Amino acid sequence: MPARIIETATTPLGGATVDPITLDIIENALRNARVEMDATLFRTALSPGIREQGDAFPLIADRHGRMVVGQFGSFIDGFLRNYDGEIEDGDVIFLNDPYSCEGAISHLNDQLVILPVFRKGRLMAWAAMFGHMTDVGGKVPGSLPTDATSIFEEGFRLPPVKLYRKGQLQEDIVRINVNQSRMPEWCKADLHALVASCRVAARRIDEMCERFGDEVFDTATQELLARNHRAMKHLISTQIGEAPVSFEDYLCDDGRGFGPFKIKCTMWREGERVILDFAGTDPQSTSSINYLLNENMFKMFFGIYMIMVFDPQVLFNDGFYDLVDVRIPEGSLLKPKFPAALSCRTHALGRIFDVLGALLGQKTPEFLCAAGFSSSPHLMFSGHRANDDGGQGDWFQLFQIGFGGIPGRPFGDGADGHSLWPGFTNVPNEFLERYFPMVIERYETVPDSGGAGKFRGGNGILMTYRFTEAGNISIHDDRWFIPPWGVNGGQPAQRSFKTLQRVDGSEQSLPAKCDSIAVQAGDQLHFVTWGAGGWGDPLEREAETVALEVRRGLVTAEGARRYGVVITPALTVDEAATAALRAEMRASRAPLAVFDRGPDLATLRENCLAETGLPAPKPPVWPGRRSAVAA
Repeated sequence: MPARIIETATTPLGGATVDPITLDIIENALRNARVEMDATLFRTALSPGIREQGDAFPLIADRHGRMVVGQFGSFIDGFLRNYDGEIEDGDVIFLNDPYSCEGAISHLNDQLVILPVFRKGRLMAWAAMFGHMTDVGGKVPGSLPTDATSIFEEGFRLPPVKLYRKGQLQEDIVRINVNQSRMPEWCKADLHALVASCRVAARRIDEMCERFGDEVFDTATQELLARNHRAMKHLISTQIGEAPVSFEDYLCDDGRGFGPFKIKCTMWREGERVILDFAGTDPQSTSSINYLLNENMFKMFFGIYMIMVFDPQVLFNDGFYDLVDVRIPEGSLLKPKFPAALSCRTHALGRIFDVLGALLGQKTPEFLCAAGFSSSPHLMFSGHRANDDGGQGDWFQLFQIGFGGIPGRPFGDGADGHSLWPGFTNVPNEFLERYFPMVIERYETVPDSGGAGKFRGGNGILMTYRFTEAGNISIHDDRWFIPPWGVNGGQPAQRSFKTLQRVDGSEQSLPAKCDSIAVQAGDQLHFVTWGAGGWGDPLEREAETVALEVRRGLVTAEGARRYGVVITPALTVDEAATAALRAEMRASRAPLAVFDRGPDLATLRENCLAETGLPAPKPPVWPGRRSAVAA
C-alpha cells in the first residue's frame, strides 16, 4: 500500500500566473537552496567522506515528489510506493535499505533522510539528502565487503522509519543506528547533519512561499518541470534516431576471481519517447558488484548527459521522465533479486556513464566522449592505535575516494585525477596525516596514463601511503583488466594497479578488490588509478602542446611519440623528425576506428599475469548457463 499524506488544509491549492522574472527568481532561489543544503552538511558532518569529499546528494522536489533541483533524480517516488504508513507535518523519514526504495539509494552505506515540507496544513514540497556513512556494521570495517554473497553480510539494514514523528526525535532509532557502526560518533553526527541540511531547504521553501504565495510557488515548480519536458522533447527528437544502437562494456571482475561482467544497453526512439533497454546484460553476480539501478535514477543520468552535452543552460529536473522508457531485466547485474549483495556497486555505477556516453555519441560522433568515468576507487584503512605503554589504543578508520582520469572530449582534454562526480573533492593530505597514522609520500599524476588523442584523456594519479601504525586495508577499484577505450581515433588509457611495498623490501601486487590486507608500520601502498581514453587522431594534436606537457611531467618524451612528436634533449619539438614520424605513422596505420578498445579479451587474458602481476579473472558461470566465454 502506498504512503498516505495527512493534510489538514481543506481547500485545494489553486493555480496562479507566474511571470518570467518571478519564475527566474524562484528557479535560482531553489538552486541556491540546494547549494546551501550542501554547505550545511559539509560544515556539520564529521566523516571525511562527507565533510571533506562531499559524498552526499541533495534534492528539492515538488509536492508530488518530482525533483526540481538536485542531481540523482527523485528519491521520493520509490519511497512513496513502498512505505505503508502515514506522513504528517513534522515527520522526518530515515532509511538505508536499497530494496525498500527500489534502488533510489543503492547500498547500505548511503543513509537517506526525507523531509516532507508542510505549510498551513498542506504538503508543499519535499527535501531529501543522502550521504555515504563511513561504517554501518557488517563483516569488514567500512561495510563494503568485496566477497559478500548477500546483503545481510554488508551491515545494518533499515527500512523507512520515522526519525522524527510530528517533530519529536525518536532517540531509540538514533541509538539503534549508531550502535551498528564502528564509528558511532561520526555516524550520529552525519545523520543529524543530513537532517539539518533538509531543514535548511524547508526553511527556504517556506520563505519563498511567504514572499510569492503558495500558489505562485507551486505553479513555478510545475512550470520548471514543464520547461524541462519541452527542452528534452526537442533534444530527443533531434539527437536520438529511430534505428537501434547498442554498446557494451565490462566490469573487470567480482572480487572473487571471476570476470569480466557485461553491461549492455540498446537505445532507440519511438515517436517522442526514447527506449533504453539493458537486455543482454549479464545475470546478477554471486558477489557484491551488483547495482540495483533505479529506473528514474537512470533517466536522470540520461537527461543530465543530454543536457550537459547539447544544452547546458537547461535546468535538469524530473519533468521529462515520461519521455524515457528504461527496461532492465529482472535478475540481471543491474536489477538483482533480493537478497543479492550490493556493497561494491560503485564500479557498475561508474561504468553506466561510459556506456551511456558511447550510446549517445554514435549518431553524432563529434559529441562522443571517451571512457574514463569507469569506477570510483576506494581505500579503507583501519585498526587500533598503539598506546605509549604498547597496549591497544583508540580505533581509527578511514574511508577515502580516489580519482582517475576524465575522458577526452570533443572540445578539450580530460582532467587529470578528477572525480566522475563534479562536486567531489579530494581529502587534503594534511588532513590524512593529522588524523590517521599515515604519511602521504607521493601524490601526483601518472605520465602517459591518459589515452593519446587530439584531445588527451586525463591521467590517473599515484598516491603512495606510508603507514605509521599497523592496521588493515581494503581496496575497491576496477579498470585493472580492461582498459578505458578511446574514440574517434583516440587511444585507450592505462589501467589501474596497486602495489604493496613491505618494510622488509618485498613487493606484492594487490587485486583491485580486496579486504583485510594486514599492513605494518613502514609498509607503503602505491595506489595507481586508471587514466581515461583519448579523443580524436593523436597526430592532430598540436606538437607544441605535447612538448609543453612533457615539460610539465604529464607526458614522457617516449610517450610523446604516440602523438608522432619527437622531443629534443632540451624538451622542445624536433620539427623535422616530428614531420617525418607523423608521415610514417599515417602511412602505416590502419583506418581510425570510432571506438578503440585495445586488445581483445583473449589477448588480455593471455597477457594478464605478465602485465598486471595478477592472474586473469576466470569466466563467470551462472547456474543453468554456460560461462561468458563459452557463450
